[in-house]
Amino acid sequence: MNIIDIIRKKRDGGKLSEDEIAFWLNGYIGGSVKDYQSAALLMALFIRGLDEQETFSLVKQMLDSGSVMDYSDLDGIFVDKHSTGGVGDKTTLIVAPIAAAAGLKVSKLSGRGLGHTGGTIDKLESIPGFNCNLNMEQFRIQVDQIGLAVNSAGKELVPADKLLYALRDVTATVDSIPLIAASIMSKKIAGGADIIVLDVKYGSGAFMKTLDDARRLAQLMVKIGLQAGKKVSALISAMEQPLGYAIGNSLEVKEALAVLQGFGPQDLRELAISLAAEMIYLAGKTDNRGDAQKRTASLLDCGAAYQKFMEMVKAQGGDLSATPSFEDAPLVVSYTATSDGFITKLDAEIIGKSTILLKSGRVTKEDAIDHSTGIVLRKKLGEKVISGEEIADIYCQNQQQAAAVAEMLINAVVVENQPQTLLPLIVEIVC
Repeated sequence: MNIIDIIRKKRDGGKLSEDEIAFWLNGYIGGSVKDYQSAALLMALFIRGLDEQETFSLVKQMLDSGSVMDYSDLDGIFVDKHSTGGVGDKTTLIVAPIAAAAGLKVSKLSGRGLGHTGGTIDKLESIPGFNCNLNMEQFRIQVDQIGLAVNSAGKELVPADKLLYALRDVTATVDSIPLIAASIMSKKIAGGADIIVLDVKYGSGAFMKTLDDARRLAQLMVKIGLQAGKKVSALISAMEQPLGYAIGNSLEVKEALAVLQGFGPQDLRELAISLAAEMIYLAGKTDNRGDAQKRTASLLDCGAAYQKFMEMVKAQGGDLSATPSFEDAPLVVSYTATSDGFITKLDAEIIGKSTILLKSGRVTKEDAIDHSTGIVLRKKLGEKVISGEEIADIYCQNQQQAAAVAEMLINAVVVENQPQTLLPLIVEIVC
């Protein structure tokens, strides 16, 4: 067996065996398969595609490249959540405490943001002192003791994915549904949870631009999880406009806290409740999804989820007692409407990319983050505005940043005479 034959086989439309996929990955990790050879195979996989069995084999071999979290010696039902990425998506900060308040064990390994979608770890690190770098034993102990920990994923989990993702990023092979599914689900399965709930987004601010692609990705990821013996379901949600009002790290944490305290945007609350309810339902805590929704809302409204979030913050060294608890951007500049009408477009992708100019997002993994900057919307899709009325506030370091963001918002925000029909936030559940 040699890598050239494997590349040629896939290039010509053949199906790779699990042994061939194992030979490739083991060789790439060990150094006998070179970057340029893996790049050639990735392009062949991208163009020719992978069937379900090839995808399952790829996931298995990626899992075998590292360690897998094991909670078999601990009591409880372990759950995890994953979002395919969106603008203003701070649902983990709400969903995880709700699930923990319901008696589940939430073991959430998260990442940092790259590009126009934010990362949960960046958001949590805007809390003074919050430690997202627990070692795996500390992580296990916290999950066991308080039912909740959110931590940066360690290097020992699925190292093959880290190598492949870095190569896909520079070889134009990211946009492959099987490769995306394998990357996400190998990491989720390695996290060791019994139950995995996925939030698969589609629209301008999501990786999947169409509902059909989002559905295909959701269906494949659910099949991978089920094949691995997990309970899995996926909610497909719209990302035509940012979720909630806040985009930017500390601003998003503040908004999540508002929802946990019974306030905050309705769309954010709705999605968080639905995701947490799916966890509770799959865990057998209720007989049906309707009852799970009611229980989830109750845990949010009574303050139990907020208390669980504060317990996690304290356990991981964070301090929300100071006033103000977060660093504030030195300048807030309003972006206003130039005509009367209804907001018919709030392009999530452009809005998300504009925050990179504020350094609240990053272009490369090495970029430093400014936790204090971002955008807070004052209006959402379908709302009426009059000329001169505030549509958004830009939290920035200087006028130059504000001007650059405002120039991008011109293309992101459209006001027209007639309102448009709004898409539902949650389209369907794939299970």
